[in-house]
Amino acid sequence: MIRLAPLIALSLLLAACQDETVSGYAGGIWRLTEMAGVPAPAGVTLDLTEQGQISGQAPCNRYSGPQSVPYPWFEIGPLAVTRRACAALDAEHRYLSLLQSMSLAEVAGDVLILSNEAGDELVFARQADE
Repeated sequence: MIRLAPLIALSLLLAACQDETVSGYAGGIWRLTEMAGVPAPAGVTLDLTEQGQISGQAPCNRYSGPQSVPYPWFEIGPLAVTRRACAALDAEHRYLSLLQSMSLAEVAGDVLILSNEAGDELVFARQADE
């Protein structure tokens, strides 16, 4: 049994390092294409490149926050949002509210769909490398 202890410890360490969140399955930057069944405002992104974090660009402001539940679940903590005014603040409030209400993620190739129990969806397309 003593010989197994190092292997068990190594297995636990490796499991702890693996990103089980949506970032581990859909890492990269995503562009919002549809918001609750209607075309999305221009320029909205969701950045899933950092483990345990989300960030992105809303219609007016940058946002970021923690996320830690395993895929396919989606849950984010409180968002930090910059406070710049613009003409699209209503669309921004709608997007950020919907984003915080999402509970499930589905990745299919270059499409990411976030959804909630109310039937709302945020549909993203993988942003091409520039």
